[in-house]
Order: sequence, then C-alpha cells, then structure tokens
Amino acid sequence: MFEKLEITAMAQAMSAHAGARLGVIARNVANADTPGYRTQDVNDFATVWAASSDDGMRATRAGHVGASSAGAADAGHVVRGHGAPNGNTVSLESEMVKAVETRQQHDMALAIYRGTSDVLRASLGRRG
Repeated sequence: MFEKLEITAMAQAMSAHAGARLGVIARNVANADTPGYRTQDVNDFATVWAASSDDGMRATRAGHVGASSAGAADAGHVVRGHGAPNGNTVSLESEMVKAVETRQQHDMALAIYRGTSDVLRASLGRRG
C-alpha cells in the first residue's frame, strides 16, 4: 500500500540518497591524509530525483522554476575541490558541514514517512 504513494517513494529515495552521501563523506574523511586524493560528492537530491522521475516536477505557470527542463542530469559521483600542496582536496570542516546537512536530510525523510503513516492510520480509524 505504501509503495504506491509518491510521497513515501520520495521519502524512501531521500533516505537512500542521504545514506549514499554519508558513505561518500566517510570515504572523504578516511582519505583526508592520502596524497592526491580528490574530494567526491554526490549530486543533490533534487537533481537525482528529477533524473529518476518520469515526468519531473509539473510547472503550472511559465514563471515556475524548471518550467522547461533540459533533460536528466547525471546522478552519480562528482569530484570537487581545489588542491593542497600534496594534491589532496579534502577539507575536514566542509565534510563535517556536509555530514550535518545530510543528517538533516535523512531526518526530514523519516519525518515525512512517519507523518504520512500517521495520516494513513488516522484515515483508517487506527491509532499509532
């Protein structure tokens, strides 16, 4: 029943995206002292969701952001950063900020899923 609701599918995808991004962040932190290591990241969730969505977001007016989509973006890993003298591009401070942002994204996904479950239970006359 929950799989057919788009909002739960989006919450599940957001949670999976947050998990994948935390894995990349952990790899960056683990290689902070590796000479020549280049910082990696994944595309933001909006880009990944738009790439996986069949029809994308609906624009009901011409002024809406993304009214004319330019096609699916790459949802894979992106190498970013500027180098240190040894060629390493990892900044522990920025990785920690990204980790906090990703944790917030994961918490939001769980809150959406929990809220949707509560609404469905209430509509069925059941208490959680």
